Amino acid sequence: MKFDLFFRLTVGLCIGGVGGTGFAAEATPNLPPSEVVARVLQSNLSVQAAAGQIRVEEANRSRLEAGHYEWNVRLGGQQRRSKPAAGPDERFNEWNAAIERPLRLPGKAGVDGEIGAAGVTLAETARGDALHETSRNLLKSWFVWLKESASAAQWADQLALLDKQAKAIQRRQQLGDAARVEAIQAEAALAQAEAALAQARVRQQTAGEDLRRRYPELPLVAQPTIAEPTAIEGSEADWINSILEHSHELDLARGETRRAQLLAGRASRDRLPDPTFGLHVSNERAGEDQVFGAYISIPLPGGGRRAGSDAALAEADVAGRREAFARQKITAEAAMLYQSATAAMSTWQASRSAAERLGQAADMTARAYQLGEGSLNDLLAARRLANEARLAARLSQLDALELGYRLRLDAHQLWVMDEEKHPGD
Repeated sequence: MKFDLFFRLTVGLCIGGVGGTGFAAEATPNLPPSEVVARVLQSNLSVQAAAGQIRVEEANRSRLEAGHYEWNVRLGGQQRRSKPAAGPDERFNEWNAAIERPLRLPGKAGVDGEIGAAGVTLAETARGDALHETSRNLLKSWFVWLKESASAAQWADQLALLDKQAKAIQRRQQLGDAARVEAIQAEAALAQAEAALAQARVRQQTAGEDLRRRYPELPLVAQPTIAEPTAIEGSEADWINSILEHSHELDLARGETRRAQLLAGRASRDRLPDPTFGLHVSNERAGEDQVFGAYISIPLPGGGRRAGSDAALAEADVAGRREAFARQKITAEAAMLYQSATAAMSTWQASRSAAERLGQAADMTARAYQLGEGSLNDLLAARRLANEARLAARLSQLDALELGYRLRLDAHQLWVMDEEKHPGD
């Protein structure tokens, strides 16, 4: 049986054996270089769209600071017809002009500026959130590829072992030392491994293609081995507090609450309408009379303004409750992530121990079969159990690595690319 040697070497380099070491000098083993990740994330379309929204909010801030208080010019013309008691009717062409402007009452301009600044802050936080969510998705997709590569590597190893075994049994059959049924059993096991390897390769290629499509600039660089996951340092409370401190989702909820409060304050001030001040001039009786004057116009507030203020206050209350819910949700997710990352270490260690023992049992069963003290069925069953245990150990090792990285990512200890300002910093 011939195998794709290049494939095996590539996948073997990418995944390596269970419990590999040699990463003491690398802070993020089995991950792409941080500078590559930064470039990939910055070029992501969702991140760029979020960055573009900052410019939108900056323009909106300028609009709010300027307000809708613009000069308005009025021009008019009329014809006056006078009927004196004696004499013919008189006609006069007359015109009038006025210039007026609404006046923003004291205090409103400052609130408008704060609302605009809050919008810019929200957009900046949303960009950070887009970066973080894209980082999460990249990490997840990367480990899907690593796991499928691990599966392909394990099945390639198993296929090589079963191929060697099938050739040995075939040779023994030719020498009359093995029954035909044993050769058939060995070939069947080999065919099953070939099918499993083919499926694993397809999944690996699919995962790699997904990475290439989503992150075109991310190279799928082969890794020398799987790093040993390190124990999670720090208490659950420490990690929860760190994640809450750096959570963009919570910052967004806080920002929405702040903006809703400002909008409620602005709506409350709008219950007192802004006056309009104007100057006017008119030319009457064909220039015989010229009139200059000033005027002020003040809307009379009604129920609509009061209802608008009440609605804005209710929105601020809703935003505050959403902020509380966001904190509760993030706290629960952080606790679950910490527990999962901690449990993954124990799972990996148990899986590694089981893989080592089942591997030893398979080797012992192989020696017994060679000495004629066991059946081929026992050997194939032992090989199958050992292969499943090794695969489970590799996957649980990658699970522990992924969850540890995810915990660090949410606490902003991994791939930090945005400069943040948090309350209390």
